[in-house]
Amino acid sequence: MKFPYKDILVVCSVNTARSPMTVGFLKKFSAKNNSDINIYSGGISSNARDGMLISMDAILAMKEVGIDLPQDSLSIDLKKHPTLIGKADLILTLTEKHKEELHAFIGKDNKNIFTLKEFAGEDGDIEDPSMKGLEGFRKARDEIERALLKGMQKFKN
Repeated sequence: MKFPYKDILVVCSVNTARSPMTVGFLKKFSAKNNSDINIYSGGISSNARDGMLISMDAILAMKEVGIDLPQDSLSIDLKKHPTLIGKADLILTLTEKHKEELHAFIGKDNKNIFTLKEFAGEDGDIEDPSMKGLEGFRKARDEIERALLKGMQKFKN
């Protein structure tokens, strides 16, 4: 696979569910393709905080598909860590609102910023599974995986 990106930042609201799930899939794809990619995530919303634990439902939903999310992983508030945004050469957001919040924070620069669905060549958002039980997390997980797989097809040899 000829993947042109070395540093991928995944952005969602508070960095406790969708973005860690996306990072889990990206790390799996990267390992499978022997790619040397740095993958990390953070939250951009006003209620993002440093130090929150990953949602247990996100951990359980990913475990069902054979991906272990580190249970001791803590959320990152990107507004307090702008260097993470600066070093990324690809930024994937889970929603259009996250993309807008990122643009409001950093300005519209020349970074490659796409929603996950845009990356897949589609419209729409990956909705927040919070308060929707494990079934909501499964739905988000499956949408994330499908969008990533579709988006990665562009880089197959």
